[in-house]
Amino acid sequence: MRIYLIGFMGVGKTHWGKQLGRRLELPFLDLDEVIEQDAGKSVTDIFEQEGEEHFRMKEREVLHLLSETHESIVLSCGGGAPCFFNNIDYMNEKGITVWIDTPFEILLGRLRQNKDNRPLLQGFDDEQLKAYIVKKNADRRIYYERAKIRIDDTGLKLEAFTKLIEKEMANSES
Repeated sequence: MRIYLIGFMGVGKTHWGKQLGRRLELPFLDLDEVIEQDAGKSVTDIFEQEGEEHFRMKEREVLHLLSETHESIVLSCGGGAPCFFNNIDYMNEKGITVWIDTPFEILLGRLRQNKDNRPLLQGFDDEQLKAYIVKKNADRRIYYERAKIRIDDTGLKLEAFTKLIEKEMANSES
């Protein structure tokens, strides 16, 4: 089974993905990390040197490649991945999409601490960061809402997270 973790940057897709992969005994990959390895440079450098359009095309290419070469995988997708080239439809067709929906205040706190590592957030002051999160999250929400599973991760434990996904996996097989 292919499990695609989607959601806004900072929601914990990589954190949950690693744990879920171990728990379900499935390989875990982070889409952005695979792109970085393939390109030989960071996502930040790709954005700066080649632009977002080039990155999004590469993202789609790697998403398809990983999906076609892995029958079973937990894949953490970048925040924008579902929003371009009908990627959300492709992921829904190929496996189970899980939208990790973190409340705004928690998300803001995480991104405030980590914005220098995020190419789209670099240089934002606190007000610009808040405005960006509100706008981008609203723009992307229409794609995220098409996921097969929505999880609010507030206080969620791995056991409950895994059970929600296992239930959907069982429903998909029947």
